[in-house]
Amino acid sequence: MPVARTVTPDGDVILLVSGESAAARAAAHAQDDDLTAVIEITDVAPVSVPHRIRGRAWLAGWLTPVRGDDRAACAALLAERHPVGELLGMRESLDPPHTGRPAWMMLRLEVGEISVDDLWGAEHVDPEDLAAAEPDPMVAHETELLQHLHSAHGDRLGELCGLLGAREARGMSAVPLSLDRLGLRVRFTGGAVGSFDARFDFPEPVADICGLRRAMHSLFSAASH
Repeated sequence: MPVARTVTPDGDVILLVSGESAAARAAAHAQDDDLTAVIEITDVAPVSVPHRIRGRAWLAGWLTPVRGDDRAACAALLAERHPVGELLGMRESLDPPHTGRPAWMMLRLEVGEISVDDLWGAEHVDPEDLAAAEPDPMVAHETELLQHLHSAHGDRLGELCGLLGAREARGMSAVPLSLDRLGLRVRFTGGAVGSFDARFDFPEPVADICGLRRAMHSLFSAASH
């Protein structure tokens, strides 16, 4: 398991791993030879809900140690993405101590193939699309917001079933499953129809928390009428 990861503007995945890890030893042993590797990412819902795994992704490619002038730039990218914990002072720990082995090693995965299986379906993704993608503005807040909606506004989430036109869904338990700039996905459970997911799109994409508040207010207002 990498301590941290990030993506470069070119679409390469930079991984920070322990210098004692199997990945670090394999990459160091391979030297300049191609070392094929696969990263498997599992996305788990941050709230308690049946079938919490929201999706999986596999990124396959070629793994090499980050060397030379690229080290400083990649270290800065990682520290920007993860500015706490083990990464505070990471630059000093990347150089080998007296034992000759660094405490941490940065590895680069040059991505050749991507496949995703998530709430939207299963498909292959072009590595160029990964390089061009921008992080969703809600990604840094999603866990906290979903947990807040679940604990403080579960009754109002249940009212959203009125927007579906499905009377049999009324009275079911509603748990927020995912949130992004385009909308909210809710899982309804406990009714005669079984469990199902419903997607509620925002009137327009949101760019920040203020925009999200307005979008959620619009959803709840529409459901109450």
